[in-house]
Amino acid sequence: MHLHDLTIRKFHEGLKKKEFSAFDVAKTFFDYIGTRDQEVGAYLSVHKDEALKQAELADIKVAKNEPLEWLTGVPMAIKDNILIQGLPATAASKMLENYKAAYDATVITRLKSVGAVFLGKTNLDEFAMGSSTENSAFKKTRNPHDLDRVPGGSSGGSAAAVAGHMAVAALGSDTGGSIRQPAGFCGVVGLKPTYGAVSRHGVIAMASSLDQIGPFTKTVEDSAILFKSIAGRDQFDATSVEKNYGEELWNPKLEDIKKLKIGIPEEYFGPGLEPEVVKVMEETMKTLKSLGLEFKEISLPHTKYALSCYYIIMPAEVSSNLARIDGIRYAPVSGVNREGLDLEGLYRQNRSHGFGSETKRRIILGTYVLSSGYYDAYYAKAQKVRRLIAEDFEKAFKEVDVIFTPVSPTVPFKFGEKVSDPLAMYLSDIFTIPVNMAGLPAVSIPAKIKGGLPVGFQLIGKHWREQDILGIGQFYERLSG
Repeated sequence: MHLHDLTIRKFHEGLKKKEFSAFDVAKTFFDYIGTRDQEVGAYLSVHKDEALKQAELADIKVAKNEPLEWLTGVPMAIKDNILIQGLPATAASKMLENYKAAYDATVITRLKSVGAVFLGKTNLDEFAMGSSTENSAFKKTRNPHDLDRVPGGSSGGSAAAVAGHMAVAALGSDTGGSIRQPAGFCGVVGLKPTYGAVSRHGVIAMASSLDQIGPFTKTVEDSAILFKSIAGRDQFDATSVEKNYGEELWNPKLEDIKKLKIGIPEEYFGPGLEPEVVKVMEETMKTLKSLGLEFKEISLPHTKYALSCYYIIMPAEVSSNLARIDGIRYAPVSGVNREGLDLEGLYRQNRSHGFGSETKRRIILGTYVLSSGYYDAYYAKAQKVRRLIAEDFEKAFKEVDVIFTPVSPTVPFKFGEKVSDPLAMYLSDIFTIPVNMAGLPAVSIPAKIKGGLPVGFQLIGKHWREQDILGIGQFYERLSG
């Protein structure tokens, strides 16, 4: 058994055949994390005792010849803005450095019910605000393919854990590309489900109308399996919806896939794309055409406004959601002198000391666009443009079934390359943000790794049609190896 080869399917089949025990696999992962993660930095905390207990429960099921779920015993990593009762949930911020979760997120409850094993909590940009994981208050996560380059963000730790073979799969959150962009940068699969397909209960909220939880995996089939396990209606999240996803998610039929028409939006293939990305996109399209899929050029004219619109709506929701993070309610902030301070002074000290610069930037911007006299000029107008972006997709999906785009305009960039220029950093998500604005499902799939640097392509589907994008992805994997 080699960690590099393990997928959810291979683990499940090996466990059923008693080729290995869940306990031994988990222990092997912890041994490997102990060496490999010193240079990658994917994890903020590992939880060996809890994980080995979970693995033992899986082995008891095997010994009793009880039916095994797909995820029984599977070693997973969880982004540190998703709550696991009794474990740290820092959101990579000093504001929550001493906080331990009081309850399980709904996705964690569902994974526990099928016997998944949680190895630890992964690094991220503070409160999920960033595209490189350089905004974490605690450490830098490196791209396992090139340690001088970023893993993407904000779910960089989860992507790096899977790409670095320190977990079979992981969970992340995606507000404007925070699953798909790091998946593209790290050469793994990252799925952002339809808004409402997965409960957000127990996720430290960034922008509630955009956030969605999704999987990082080594194969598209694994993403389908993990997505099915966490999807569904939840009484604690009024935006969640019950949809009957079946085995077609990971067992697609070629005759169904061949009926799908793929759209190529002209706005996503203009100036600004690095030559390496262009070349990989062309090669990927050739591979997909060999499946018999038809391609059609389409237009999404309001794409050019998506980034501006996002950076009004998202900070406004950040300002609202983070108002409760005051350094008192959840856990005290370390290093703050509280002597002689009144309540307002204490809030100032806590929030000034506890929040990082990018988080402060977004809170200030969001508070401004929501303030009296500016709400209609900025926030209300941005919501109208958001509707136009969604309508572009609705019109396009009358002509095509799936949309094909790059994940990012560039290959993974080096540390420090964009951190001093927020706008350059924000542009990393230019191809992923419109999907969140419209609430659509999208998946990032690794194409070829050129010169050691991964490049991903993105498939965008209609609402609730994850099976289309996952189906095409699985057949692409079979063709490309």
